[in-house]
Amino acid sequence: MKKIIAFALCGAVILSGCSSMNNSKKGTLFGAGGGAIAGAALGYLIGGDLKSAAIGATAGTAVGATSGALIGKKMDKKAAELEALKAAKVETMEINGLQAIRVTFDGGILFATNSSTLSAEAKTALTNFANTMADLPETDITIWGHTDNTGTAAVNQRISKQRAAAVESYLAGCGMAKSRLVAEGKSFDLPIASNDTAEGRAQNRRVEVYITANEAMIAAAEAGTLK
Repeated sequence: MKKIIAFALCGAVILSGCSSMNNSKKGTLFGAGGGAIAGAALGYLIGGDLKSAAIGATAGTAVGATSGALIGKKMDKKAAELEALKAAKVETMEINGLQAIRVTFDGGILFATNSSTLSAEAKTALTNFANTMADLPETDITIWGHTDNTGTAAVNQRISKQRAAAVESYLAGCGMAKSRLVAEGKSFDLPIASNDTAEGRAQNRRVEVYITANEAMIAAAEAGTLK
């Protein structure tokens, strides 16, 4: 329980990425812990319910402090590269010494209103994302589509899923292995701003891409061969 509280107090694993400490240091701090409880905590903090713990499934794997630091260093480097992307917000998060990256693409840039067709600008942004990730295949990519609360839950669920699937399909077309891609629609269930204002609704219309270490990266870190 103390591990979950400590992680929650890091505020921003979700909101600011705990920017006061880089990931290689945080990896050492959290890497000594372990277990599925912390993995579930990651899902809970990201998604608001334990069903979202799928993103943290790998992060629930216990790793040593040194392995956590190696993964943290790797993710720090990749996050810095991704920050060069236009129309995307890059944040880092970590748990149990296994770091993750969240890239949030603004929905208004990716899609026209009530559409799941990628714009030319969106395709450019996603192509650049795929190119930036080309040298890090030892990761899983989880794509979440979100909407504001305009319209019915059923309609928004469909649109959010279609938007996530469109991003998934495009990334696969850019050469990303389909086996590492997962797309989910979250409707308006996970707002990051108030839906009572136009500005808030615009923020809630978004696509998030989560980058997490896969088993190959974890194994390399444990073997000391992760560079």
